[in-house]
Amino acid sequence: MKARPAFVFISTAIIIIVAVSGYWHPKVWWSMVLFGPLIYLGYSDIIQRKHAIKRNFPVIGHGRFMLEKIRPEIMQYFVETDQAGRPFNRILRSMVYQRAKKVTDTTPFGTQLDVYASGYEWMDHSMYAHKIDHSGPHPRVMVGGPDCKKPYSASILNSSAMSYGSLSKNAVMAINKGAKMDNFAQNTGEGGLSQYHLKYGGDIIWQIGTGYFGARNKDGTFSDSEFAKRATLENVKMIELKISQGAKPGHGGILPASKNTPEIAEIRGVEPYTEVQSPPAHSAFSDPTGLLQLLKRMRDLSGGKPVGFKICIGKENEFIDICKAMIATGIKPDFITIDGGEGGTGAAPVEFSNYIGRPLRDGLSFAYNTLVGFDLKKDIKLIGSGKIVNGFHIARTLALGADMCNSARAMMLAVGCIQALQCNNNTCPTGVATQDEVLMKGLDVESKSNRIANFHHATLNSFVELIGALGISNPSEINRSHINRRMSINTVKRYDELYPYVKKGEYLVNEPKAVSYEHNM
Repeated sequence: MKARPAFVFISTAIIIIVAVSGYWHPKVWWSMVLFGPLIYLGYSDIIQRKHAIKRNFPVIGHGRFMLEKIRPEIMQYFVETDQAGRPFNRILRSMVYQRAKKVTDTTPFGTQLDVYASGYEWMDHSMYAHKIDHSGPHPRVMVGGPDCKKPYSASILNSSAMSYGSLSKNAVMAINKGAKMDNFAQNTGEGGLSQYHLKYGGDIIWQIGTGYFGARNKDGTFSDSEFAKRATLENVKMIELKISQGAKPGHGGILPASKNTPEIAEIRGVEPYTEVQSPPAHSAFSDPTGLLQLLKRMRDLSGGKPVGFKICIGKENEFIDICKAMIATGIKPDFITIDGGEGGTGAAPVEFSNYIGRPLRDGLSFAYNTLVGFDLKKDIKLIGSGKIVNGFHIARTLALGADMCNSARAMMLAVGCIQALQCNNNTCPTGVATQDEVLMKGLDVESKSNRIANFHHATLNSFVELIGALGISNPSEINRSHINRRMSINTVKRYDELYPYVKKGEYLVNEPKAVSYEHNM
């Protein structure tokens, strides 16, 4: 029995037993001195809508918040003793919660990281920093190449791909409503375009994966007619063909059988309560030319909306071949999303998650250089995704060559995720990553949509303040020379030294060479 129904049953039983026993033995009523306040607290937890943990786990859920009170001391201990990245994640998680809840996100006692540790990064500020006026709109990026009839003005930061099925319908609706409130886009993930993505009118990036969910024939192949039905919807602003994702490139998405409800199965066009594994590769094309022809077909069927593909960089020659095919055919995507191998997911084989896929910084710098080398970048926007949580992450990603960013992890935290790591078991205690009706009801759409909007707005405020500190006013001005990385105690390198630029059109004359890495011990 789930925590909330169990509490209701047990507390009701206690009241009845005490009432009946009290008729014969009045002293039993003294037990209500203990049980009464707990029962009152429990029902108060169920009624409130701000905290999913308290709604789903009345009374005992308070234990989590009690531990949160002593978080700063615990965090400081780990920051001092562990440089493996885990303390950094705790700091970022705390920052997301503070911004989502619209409480102060400033910090006392200075820098929380070891500035002399290998891997520490920072930006060079200017003594002529710009004063930022937050009353105006945040910077946006126009996505759409020469062949696009309906270009889209996109936010610098958008919600990355998370499918309905992996996420609960309440989480999907909260993100969509939050996207509508602060004017950014929600990526559907490869699980199909559901009514929950459309309910609140937020902008949508519809992702099509190897399973072609929502755009497939009965045999699992791509369907022009099914695709056109949804691609022409007003809320759908961009269409993204997923070749691979950083968390499990070359494997395909996984939906556990316990999450594959009849409703989700209908949206995807599969059998309910069966494990759904998307194929590792596309059946609609088998070479770079076929990929580009499919993108053109999708653009035409959508009425001229921006189309692009998402890829985690693997073999460099394959991406180079795609660029050569663009030149040969004249067909170009409007955008390319580069996903890093550090990207997250609800379910992935451990080896794929840890050992397959090029990290974002390496993949993005390579993709940008390749597009510039073939003189293709001017028509194609680059989107970076992979553990992007704060304003510095956005600035660093843009410095490497991206025009905008996607974030999934931070959006999940903002909507209520506490990293319970139950995503693949359908037992997420906050109702974010589960299809259990009891658990998902704890996630209140109205409350969490506000938190999504708050986080997005505060993070972009931080980003524009950061670039203002550099003495620049436009995100397009940031470049690799602005970011520094400590290699060792006495060695620091700028990003333009770690990831050298190539000249525009250089690869039209000279064949591109494989990226080389300098290892500093």
